[in-house]
Amino acid sequence: MSAARKFIAIFVPGLPDDGNIVSVVTPHLVVALTLLLSSVVAQSGHALADRTFTATVVAIHDGDTISVRTSRETIRIRLEGIDCPEYQQPYSARAKRFTSDLVYRKDVTVEGRGDDQYGRLLARVRVGGAELNEALVRNGLAWHYQRGAIDRALADAERTARAARAGLWADPHPVPPWLWRREHPR
Repeated sequence: MSAARKFIAIFVPGLPDDGNIVSVVTPHLVVALTLLLSSVVAQSGHALADRTFTATVVAIHDGDTISVRTSRETIRIRLEGIDCPEYQQPYSARAKRFTSDLVYRKDVTVEGRGDDQYGRLLARVRVGGAELNEALVRNGLAWHYQRGAIDRALADAERTARAARAGLWADPHPVPPWLWRREHPR
């Protein structure tokens, strides 16, 4: 008996010996297959979520989302710890241009930090001696996104940008992207 057939036999009493499992599709079988698939999905995370690797930036989607190409795959990356203005917000285009100028078509070092709810790799990205995440915040083109532990380097970069009234901090009341998204659902 095959492994798949043994698994199904656990949930489907009276499984026929002729191999015709279609005749016994029951709610039990549907539940079994759902459990199997959900466990596979739960275990799937990005293989590079906790690794450092080198890749070439092949696309800039917005200020804090890029795509990189390794020798094997193209990976969509969300810059970890920051949040740039959304499309149609002030400084959105400037943040995207800044990101493009710094990393587009360049080799970068990616430090994976997990996955977000959309399956993008959360990462810190370095080019030359600069970290893109921190550079965006320091130039007033992103907020330090404080979900979980506070990152000292990003917090210091935001404090510096605010004090210098750099970028979006020139506006007396800049609207953080997480509030803007709440007010402008897609």
